[in-house]
Amino acid sequence: MEMKLHQQRPKHLNLLKIHQPLPAIVSVLHRISGVLLFFPGIPLLLCGMQQLLASAQSFDALLQVLQHPISKILLLFSIWFLLHHVCAGIRHLLLDLHIGVALPQARIGSKLVLVVGILLTVLAGVLLW
Repeated sequence: MEMKLHQQRPKHLNLLKIHQPLPAIVSVLHRISGVLLFFPGIPLLLCGMQQLLASAQSFDALLQVLQHPISKILLLFSIWFLLHHVCAGIRHLLLDLHIGVALPQARIGSKLVLVVGILLTVLAGVLLW
């Protein structure tokens, strides 16, 4: 019997081929967004704050960099990381309070996190441009 069990186990587990449910995807995105907010997010924010406050010339240089379309796109991604992380964090706090733990509620909560994060990012993008 032990030999039979051993033969049924996969020899190579490809995580990219496994279909994850939406709550798992939102949870993984929450972790990834947290890591990206920490690094390179915090060092870039501190560098920008230093340039912002150093002198009028460094302020103008920072403003010129931030006016570039690529900088705006990177800033928009950073805003999405932040907004998704906050929304998913609120969802995780509710889950810790045993609110939305059932599978249908968890799926609705995950969809809500994605929709609210994207809508707020689009609103920020409109204000940014």
